[in-house]
Amino acid sequence: MSKKPYGMICPVTRVCEILEPRWSIAILVALWYGNSKFNEIRREVGSISPALLSRRLKDLEELGLIERIEDRATGTVDYIRTEAAVALEPALNALAEWGQCYIKAELALGTASASNLMWKMRDLLQRDELPRQKVNIRFHFNDSGLEYDTYWLVARPGHPMELCTSTKHEDPDLYVETNVPSLLGIIQGRTTLKREIELGETFVTGDALLARTMDRWMPKSEYAYLDGIEQLPDKRARSFAAE
Repeated sequence: MSKKPYGMICPVTRVCEILEPRWSIAILVALWYGNSKFNEIRREVGSISPALLSRRLKDLEELGLIERIEDRATGTVDYIRTEAAVALEPALNALAEWGQCYIKAELALGTASASNLMWKMRDLLQRDELPRQKVNIRFHFNDSGLEYDTYWLVARPGHPMELCTSTKHEDPDLYVETNVPSLLGIIQGRTTLKREIELGETFVTGDALLARTMDRWMPKSEYAYLDGIEQLPDKRARSFAAE
């Protein structure tokens, strides 16, 4: 990770030199969310290549921000944050809050992908708010250029949440027709489910209880209700969020 330093006598610029290489902060955030395996981190981060992820993980390990733990009995490898990386949490929180308040909604939501969004849905969905039975929810995205436009989330009591792109499951209990900016805007608190339905950006049909309680079981951003948040405008271009 050698490069010409800024040359300023300033701790902030030194931190930038350490963290600004592309993907470094994203990897730390992925670890922050509890991902520890290589493939988990790659899936969370998004469009990073395996080779580059390996290089960035090695860089962060050399900087003392992550630790590589290998279980020789099973051959598995986990990556965890060191105390130095954990101490960055207040700074990362501050960046997230600043972004929610001051980055325009179209820019904040325009780089999201449907696949990453649905993996986030799988990991953060409020399962305690779902009925105590098998629940099958179908999400269909009408954005252009998506590799997959339909996903199924399946929750079974006592089992991990399933996410798939096949039609192997029986008829869904709930159908959600949406687009990436709309669904991500709801999760991030830049808009509301009610508003998106009224605008025709999101359509929900099926099981009445699931539809009525959708606001409860949808993932919630901890920054969703900050004062001064830049909201998603009523008129938006659906194409800017294509994968």
